[in-house]
Formats: sequence, C-alpha cells, structure tokens
Amino acid sequence: MLRSWAVPRGLPDSPSDNRLAIAVPDHDLAHLTYEDVDKSIADIGTWEEHDRTDRRMLFTLHGRTGRRRYALIRTGEGWLLHLTKEQLPDDRGR
Repeated sequence: MLRSWAVPRGLPDSPSDNRLAIAVPDHDLAHLTYEDVDKSIADIGTWEEHDRTDRRMLFTLHGRTGRRRYALIRTGEGWLLHLTKEQLPDDRGR
C-alpha cells in the first residue's frame, strides 16, 4: 500500500508558502503507474526519502519538470507541506 496525501491548493511555490496536506486512504501499488488523461491530477515521477521522524518526513519529488525537496510536517491532527529552503541542483547542475 502507498501512504498518500491530498494537497488541495497544489504544491508550495516558495519556502514561505506552506500548504495544507490531508492524509487520504492508502492507495494500491497499481497506483504507481496511474496517469490521468490531461495530467491535472497526477504526474509521472519518483520520490526519494531523506529523513523521517514521528512528526516530519523530508523527501524529494522527481518529476517531469525537475526535482524539489519538501518536508511533510505533522501539526497536531493535521499536516503541512513545506518547500525547503535547501534545494538540490537540477540534473543540469543548476
């Protein structure tokens, strides 16, 4: 099963822009290859976990447009998705 979160307002664009992340029911492994017709819901890519505690997970999303490092932070009963200040250079070394 794949642990999943919905981010209703989309991924944060800057480190000062935290977004609500809502835990949703786990997805079957078949969801790894899911792709909707117009790409409005899902993207093809991978993720890489860097660190995890009970209150935070640090990871990088690798997608069609590059890679971004995020922190998923537990806030009591909810979650926030945060774009970290430290970003990895893209595949072209930038």
